[in-house]
Amino acid sequence: MEILDIVDEAGFPTGETADRVRVHAEGLLHRTAHVWLLRRRNGRAEVLLQRRSENKESCPGCWDISSAGHIPAGMGFVESALRELREELGLTASADELVRCGRRRFFYRETFHGRPFVDNQISDVYALWRDVRAEELAIQTDELDAVRWMPFDELVHAVAHGTMRHCIVREELEILRCALGL
Repeated sequence: MEILDIVDEAGFPTGETADRVRVHAEGLLHRTAHVWLLRRRNGRAEVLLQRRSENKESCPGCWDISSAGHIPAGMGFVESALRELREELGLTASADELVRCGRRRFFYRETFHGRPFVDNQISDVYALWRDVRAEELAIQTDELDAVRWMPFDELVHAVAHGTMRHCIVREELEILRCALGL
């Protein structure tokens, strides 16, 4: 059972914790870390996308951020970001390789697998420049079904026009564009 810190509007733990199921059932404010894996090919930035497993509690089968996850109680944003990279993609990185691009606060309600899901989170958004072949990654198969590289500008277009099944928020792509000059 995953235990998360409940946080205030600034992202600081309040001292209260709750299990992940309760957090999403009640819409309690919690933290996540998002890492976008990027590389340059033919003068263009490309981003690695993961396709979420059909068994995920939220957004099953959707293309998503390279690596993302809830921050366990007592853990920080960077430590969690590095842990998620190792677990989901088999990538080891150091804290100084992560480029902090910004912070997002968001809230949404949806129903997945016939159950209500409330997501109320604060996310730190990071970039990691790493040129790696998708087939060389050791993906966590219970979390994701596939990974693929996509030109950043094509991803922005696909998200804006709904031409692919995804759970990527345009605002987060703008955070990356502004922070990295994409």
